Amino acid sequence: MSNVQGRKRMGFKKTVLAIGLLLQCLAYANTSVAGAELPTASVAKYHAETGYYTFKLGTYEITVISDGTVPQDLHVLLKGAPQQTVDGLLNQVHLHNPVEASINVFLINTGNKLILVDTGAGDFFGKGFGGKFSERLNKLGVKLEDISDILITHIHTDHTGGLVHEGKAVFPNANIYVGKADIDFFLDAKNQNGVNGYDKAYFQQAQTAMQPYVALDHVKPLGGEQKILADFTAYPTPGHTPGHYYYRLESQGQSITFIGDSVHVEAVQFPHPDITITYDVDQPRAAKQRQAQFAQLAESSAMIAAPHLPYPGIGYINTQKSGFTFVRAEYHDRQGL
Repeated sequence: MSNVQGRKRMGFKKTVLAIGLLLQCLAYANTSVAGAELPTASVAKYHAETGYYTFKLGTYEITVISDGTVPQDLHVLLKGAPQQTVDGLLNQVHLHNPVEASINVFLINTGNKLILVDTGAGDFFGKGFGGKFSERLNKLGVKLEDISDILITHIHTDHTGGLVHEGKAVFPNANIYVGKADIDFFLDAKNQNGVNGYDKAYFQQAQTAMQPYVALDHVKPLGGEQKILADFTAYPTPGHTPGHYYYRLESQGQSITFIGDSVHVEAVQFPHPDITITYDVDQPRAAKQRQAQFAQLAESSAMIAAPHLPYPGIGYINTQKSGFTFVRAEYHDRQGL
């Protein structure tokens, strides 16, 4: 693990709190996930000391920055599976509902550029529910004005929230790459009161996050598959949102694919890719897309990076008798790698 320092070395009780503003975008719980209360002196608090992990991929340095975790009530959020099935899958991996979801942000140092994949939730979910990315980026010594490009997998608040603070662009010099179909869907004035049951909060928060960059003429719409920023390939994977995109980075024979919200719950959606979630705009298409993409990624043994897999969210997809399984990448914590 490298210590990214400055430009030189670089660096979401129960379902809801539905966040009137976010409605179902990520469900929160005010109750303790641990269950029964314990005497104060006996309570163990979860705490991540650093919140960032750096590794090399070819000539690139990638740092995974944790924006925090948020609880999700899967009994309400997941679609296409009875509660008993969901609980059984969680029990197999010693989890119970609600389940914590990571919000991971990825920082890529090319040697002369600093690139982000997504930006976390920012201020949108409220204190204690994500929103740690900006502070951790600062601890890495990275200046906000030095971020040159931001690859947005899709326009949902836990991916674009970090773009703004108090209505202003956080990254004033950054170009924002995002699927044109998402821009057309989320920013269209006709959709601002919601579309086909998809709540207006998604659209209003999209406006808040994206408009400062639209005003700066920094938004770069993506259509179809295309090469961007030298070694990146952007390709559409619609379903979760109309303009959901994957980004594949290749260098010196190695690759990593940033898969956005193709998966929210590792224990459920890998073995059962047909199970969808409330956040999916087109749930049948999201399920088909997950099945197809996971099959391709497994066949190619490609490394993946996902914002909602347990931090740091990097690893590989393998096929199994039914569905898929996720294998975490080898962890390194020593100098010289």
